[in-house]
Amino acid sequence: MSTSDGVLVARHENEISGTTDVSTHLEFATRRATKTIDGVAVTGWFTEDFTLAELKTLRAKERLPQVRVANTAFDGRFEVPTLQEVIDLARTEGRARARTIGIYPETKHPTYFTSIGLPLEEPLLKVLRQNKLDRKNSPVFIQSFETANLRRLSRMTDVKLVQLLDATGRPYDFTAAGDTRSYQDLATAAGLKWIAGYADGIGANKNLIVPRDAAGKLLAPTNVVRDAHRERLLVHAWTFRAENQFLPVDFRIGTDPNARGDITSEYELFLGLGLDGVFSDHPDTAVAARAGL
Repeated sequence: MSTSDGVLVARHENEISGTTDVSTHLEFATRRATKTIDGVAVTGWFTEDFTLAELKTLRAKERLPQVRVANTAFDGRFEVPTLQEVIDLARTEGRARARTIGIYPETKHPTYFTSIGLPLEEPLLKVLRQNKLDRKNSPVFIQSFETANLRRLSRMTDVKLVQLLDATGRPYDFTAAGDTRSYQDLATAAGLKWIAGYADGIGANKNLIVPRDAAGKLLAPTNVVRDAHRERLLVHAWTFRAENQFLPVDFRIGTDPNARGDITSEYELFLGLGLDGVFSDHPDTAVAARAGL
């Protein structure tokens, strides 16, 4: 996400009322607004309406406090980090552990940010260049749910690019351009061949790889991993979460939706299909499951 003064910061969404304490800052009360983001009306506070200095006065909070109660103990302790601060952290922790720790930035809502005069691509590549992270073998993936900006980036950088694919809907740049293709279309053999023309991998919603029925039970795996690998595309899946409400019925334990289920079995299922990587809210469990295979 970008601030009003063009600094890239790490937030999952540009609307920040769910992940910061901005609503408690009376000095920013008039910044609350309703905007159309990717065709949807969204009300709240937005990164692009704050300078970096203003954003740094806010503090982060747990987005799912009813689900992850323990995490609320950290509310108010941390600032919103810049991309540079994320890179610095990765390098510091990498040195401490004598291994390389990469970064995986997402250009979120790129069509929207370009429309308001704050394009994400050039600032992102500038930061990567300044940190000597702009090579093909750099420990960096750039991901996006849109295709146009990734296709543009493929002509601007050698850094590895990942096309995110949801299980429903279509890339917003397709909507804006009148392209009727959906994410499901891009997950076909023909769609993956097209993606391979500009990207190095896909980041697929888990349901594109192993669908669920209406009751939440697992169905037979699709051919997405196989077809992607035939095009020499990496396959990363998202998002693995340990609580029952996020797991398929097959791997839930008990009836409490917030209790932890059998996430290890879910990892084993997907890794067994040849997955190259996972996005997880619980990376320790992902590492343990990989080590156990």
